This record gives sequence, C-alpha cells and structure tokens, in this order.
Amino acid sequence: MGEGVEWALHCCVDLALGGAGRAVPAARLAAYHDLPPVYFNKQLQALARAGIVVSVPGPRGGFRLARPPEQITFMDVVVAIEGPDPAFRCAEIRRRGPGAGDPAADPGPCLIDEAMRGAELAWRSALAARTVADIAGAVRERAPDVPERIRGWLAASRT
Repeated sequence: MGEGVEWALHCCVDLALGGAGRAVPAARLAAYHDLPPVYFNKQLQALARAGIVVSVPGPRGGFRLARPPEQITFMDVVVAIEGPDPAFRCAEIRRRGPGAGDPAADPGPCLIDEAMRGAELAWRSALAARTVADIAGAVRERAPDVPERIRGWLAASRT
C-alpha cells in the first residue's frame, strides 16, 4: 500500500477535527504534515473523485469533507487511493513447471489463493468497520489539545 493512503487518511481526520466544514487549501493541508503539495494534491483529487472530499473553487476555496466523518470508512479511502482491485492475484503458477498437467499435483482450488482471499476479506472488513469519526474521537480523547491546534493551523489559511 502506498504512502498516499496514509496521507489521505490523515487529511480526512484533519478535516474532521479542524476543518469545521469549511474548505481548506490543498497547500495548507499538505503543509500541516510537511508533504509535497503536488503529490498530495493527487491524493485529494482521488478523494474528490470518490466523493470523500469536495473541491470548493475561489479565493476561499480548497477541500472539505463531502460527507460526515461517521460515513467515511478507512476502506473508502483505501479504495479511493489504491483502487478496488484485490491486493493478491493468484497467477496459478502451480500449474507451470515440471508438475504442469499432473492431476496429482493439482488437487483443486489453490490453497494459497484461498488463504490470501480470506486474509484480504478480514482486512477489508476491519477497514470498513473503522471510520474517520472513530479516529477523530480517539484523538480527542488521547490528545485533547490536538483538535484546537489543527483548527488553528487550518484556519490560518483563511485570514
């Protein structure tokens, strides 16, 4: 998984904690975590195409969450950035080489593929069960001063 997923997740949490429903310029969001703005903007565009954030044009424009943080799952963000394809694709290499064509060497469905699909299903289910609101709430509990710090940083771009 690329680092763009981490960037996108942090961005969504930052917007949930400090955006207050207002648009925040992409450069300001990138600067909060010292990310390269050009590359970070690609993650924001992917989030916008997926309906996770919306782009607001104009001098006070930028990005804001498109829906409540309770309705944005980690899986939504992963799919927006990485795409919907499975992480593992069985190429059936067991059907190549010296054992190719031997019925005894091919006892049915690929057991490695089955194991990997099961693991991916568990991973996807776990990510689908976590929302941006869950993490924002945990941040509020563990570090109560962080939401205000994020809000102040993001709001500074609007003055």
